[in-house]
Amino acid sequence: PNEMECVKHFTGHGNAINEIVFHPTDCTMMLSGSKDNSLRLWNIRTNVLVAIFGGVEGHRDEVLSADFNISGDKIVSCGMDHSLKIWNIANDRMRTAMANSAAYNLAKSERPFPTLKNHFPEFMTRDIHRNYVDCVRWLGKFVLSKSCENSIVCWEPVTKNDHHDVIEGDVEIVHKFDVAQCEIWFVRFGMDSLKRILAVGNQLGKLFVWDLDVEDPNLTRCSILSNNRCTSAVRQVNFSRDGSCLVAVCDDSTVWRWDRITG
Repeated sequence: PNEMECVKHFTGHGNAINEIVFHPTDCTMMLSGSKDNSLRLWNIRTNVLVAIFGGVEGHRDEVLSADFNISGDKIVSCGMDHSLKIWNIANDRMRTAMANSAAYNLAKSERPFPTLKNHFPEFMTRDIHRNYVDCVRWLGKFVLSKSCENSIVCWEPVTKNDHHDVIEGDVEIVHKFDVAQCEIWFVRFGMDSLKRILAVGNQLGKLFVWDLDVEDPNLTRCSILSNNRCTSAVRQVNFSRDGSCLVAVCDDSTVWRWDRITG
């Protein structure tokens, strides 16, 4: 029977945790982003802190959002320092650390797990947003990110082979999804599991929804969902697994559900 017990807890961050996401292909790997300016990768089966991302060239302020790409070999993160960073977790050091974490047994080991420390993202930019970056998600090879600037930006990193540890590369802006009256921070957008639908709310209670299943992002069409009783800021949205249901949570403590009608 379900006794509502806390079966595990993970201690390590030095301040509030703003985001947790699971690895897309390895359900034992969990990533957390924190107000302590770092990201941490955990093995939730063996209770191991696999890696810490931060430090020398890490975020200079709190990490607000992070995401794995679909193959699970890269992490993108963003924060209050206006920057976006891409971290490579497919190199030999990371693969070895993740494999060792799966085999680690605290009861049989004489030493604590050797947590890997990664100070250097493979890519970083501050050229996209001029304010806090409060939400970021992968969309294939592209990245979606937003700040309090009335838009979600779709962009692609363009790296330079300059032989430095950190590549501060160029970015190519692919498209901007405009969102009227969305000038407050900590408003999260969401996508369905197939990444074919994008949605975000604004500070007046309206939801903006785009169909991403098009060849050219510039051909996307926006639908606006509204209700006369939904008038406060929409802080976060999420889709059901099949994308047929959209849920939004608001500043006035209300939860709104929207169902897609087919047929």
